[in-house]
Amino acid sequence: MSAHQSIIRRPTYSVMARSVLASVALAALAACGGGERPKADLAASQVSTIGVNSYLWRASLETVSFAPLLQADSAGGVIVTDWYSNPSNPGERVKITVVILDQDLRADALRVAASRQVAQGGGWLDAPVQAATVQKLEDIILTKARDLRRKAVAS
Repeated sequence: MSAHQSIIRRPTYSVMARSVLASVALAALAACGGGERPKADLAASQVSTIGVNSYLWRASLETVSFAPLLQADSAGGVIVTDWYSNPSNPGERVKITVVILDQDLRADALRVAASRQVAQGGGWLDAPVQAATVQKLEDIILTKARDLRRKAVAS
């Protein structure tokens, strides 16, 4: 065998050896799969043993817990509070409705509505609610729901 031939053969042997090693590594990795879903999937966005996303439900209840509940329907995903007056501002009261629209933990799966009234002339008059107030409530609920999900994944 000439020196020229051994130089040509050497790269071919190296390429072949790498191919064999790559095939063995891929076969070993394929055997690890087992076809099972990851355990963390239990805390996926679709946790719906109560009819709606449980993280959104629990976060919503926590967020509006300062006010007395008028209705809480976990199957339909509706939470309605009764009128609540802050002791530091008794001339104003609010009522909150939270609707969970989906089984997924997504921002568009949540709707919050608020009504506000102010005391005037011995009665209550409807007053506008700032859009930022409703948005803030939605943000609080979504943040709490994501935190609950993170904790469930971690455990």
